[in-house]
Amino acid sequence: MKIGILGAADIAFRRFLPALQACPEIKYAGVASRTPAGAERFIQAFGGEIYDSYDALLADKSIDAVYVPLPPALHYQWGKKVLESGKHLLMEKPFTTALKETEALLALAEKWGLAVHENYMFLYHSQMAKIKELIASEALGELRLIRAAFGFPKRAAEDFRYQKALGGGALLDCGGYPVRLALELLGETAQVTQAKLCQPPGYEVDLYGSAVLENETGLCAQISFGMDNSYKCELELWGSQGSLSTNRIFTAPFDMQPSLILTWQRGEELLLLPADNAFKNSLLALNYSVQRQANTQIASKKIRKQSKLIETIQREGAAK
Repeated sequence: MKIGILGAADIAFRRFLPALQACPEIKYAGVASRTPAGAERFIQAFGGEIYDSYDALLADKSIDAVYVPLPPALHYQWGKKVLESGKHLLMEKPFTTALKETEALLALAEKWGLAVHENYMFLYHSQMAKIKELIASEALGELRLIRAAFGFPKRAAEDFRYQKALGGGALLDCGGYPVRLALELLGETAQVTQAKLCQPPGYEVDLYGSAVLENETGLCAQISFGMDNSYKCELELWGSQGSLSTNRIFTAPFDMQPSLILTWQRGEELLLLPADNAFKNSLLALNYSVQRQANTQIASKKIRKQSKLIETIQREGAAK
């Protein structure tokens, strides 16, 4: 699979291309930039070609897939053009800023038999597999409650996250992570039962918020998020026999060994897990879908459900 980048975004330089270098199965084509000078560092560090426009990259018939790390408000417009050019789509989260846009892109992908992938890369870190294993083995007993939080201190005022026109807001940015984690652990029957979004005076987007999700068995996930908060990146599972916690569930670097703290009445155990490259694994998951024409319906189903949950939190949270 040969992949190109639509936009010289910082995440593409810092995370995507180093991960891509570790994937011999995938070939790097180059980066499209509306300001070619902005893409020069990509070429100096990673090679490839500079395309002087997004359309020029999409017109390159040798490219099989496109990574879109643009601000969220541009995801639908350019995701549509990627699919219309006959290329597979790796979309940086969130997939779009509206459920109707997500539905439209998924319909296009299904129509033309193209793979789509939303880059919540934490799902592909091996610590997630270990956590699921512990839940399935009932190491904690029967699961009673899920808590997850993701937030960070305020960034520069010109950051797109604080601009409504670019698809900013805490929910669409950091909030999508605990929502997606809740969906993964609660399953397809997950529904939003409570939500709150907070938009302080002087801001045009929500800066922090919270929500409660519940599945058909009554298991709840309490999630919180914010982009004017002290840093948190936590998951806690509370079971009938024990609990589990970890503090780098969403953003464990590729060279970090994440740890799980297991607590029972008899004592506490620290599990030090192997380092893993979640971005690389996310890329390989897309490549598998493309090469084997597999998992495309499962991926689309999860993307659609995630978008529905986000839209419900937007509606219910803003109504308070």
